[in-house]
Amino acid sequence: MDATARGPRRVALFDVDRTLVARSTVLALARPMHAAGLLPLRAVARALREQAAFTLAGADHRRMERGRALLVAQVTGWEVTAVRAVVEQALHTHLAPLLFAEARALVRGHQERGDAVALVTTAAHEVAEPLGRLLGADHVLASRLAVEGGRWTGVLDVHAYGEQKAVLARALAAEHGYDLATSAAYTDSVTDLPLLELVGRPHAVNPDRALRRVARARGWPVLRFRPPSRRGRRGSPPSGDAPGPAAAPGAA
Repeated sequence: MDATARGPRRVALFDVDRTLVARSTVLALARPMHAAGLLPLRAVARALREQAAFTLAGADHRRMERGRALLVAQVTGWEVTAVRAVVEQALHTHLAPLLFAEARALVRGHQERGDAVALVTTAAHEVAEPLGRLLGADHVLASRLAVEGGRWTGVLDVHAYGEQKAVLARALAAEHGYDLATSAAYTDSVTDLPLLELVGRPHAVNPDRALRRVARARGWPVLRFRPPSRRGRRGSPPSGDAPGPAAAPGAA
């Protein structure tokens, strides 16, 4: 039976940081960016402090906005080709080892059932696109910074955060004919509530406290992913792709 006979195609929408990847992609790339001469050491230290606060308290609008302002100010003037080169070089050494094995299994499960897969992330498109390619994602919905003369200007053309994630996902579904009522979304943060409310099958992944409360109140599945092994974090791909009990393909 072909996709047309089955009815409208579904899409699985995945947040990236702490949903697919065990930590912030910005922090994961801080050292490679520093080694490439793009990021001063003090900025690496600041990224570590921000990540510690994020891990302890989770995301909220104030923290996300502060992080956005700091990041945009830091990257203004960066050559886009240099950023892309660093991300490509760090893809298998710094990002792939941080992928949750359960998340990779979920992505594969959706693909095997014929669902489209889309990454929906606040990260810059230049960071998210290689990760999407690695996972075989059909679409990458990400933040986009304005470019002038081959350099980031510091102006955000698209800020894929909060309600804007739902706006982007709704436009994607309209363009490709995806049925959001039978589609799935996965995220760790309550700031992505508009994205979760957009689909018929929302999932909270390693949720922050606020999202955990919402998920319990609404009866949404709560998935717990195991952190990648230390060996994997040093540069080897995560070993074993079998999902944990809460993330079995049937849960999607």
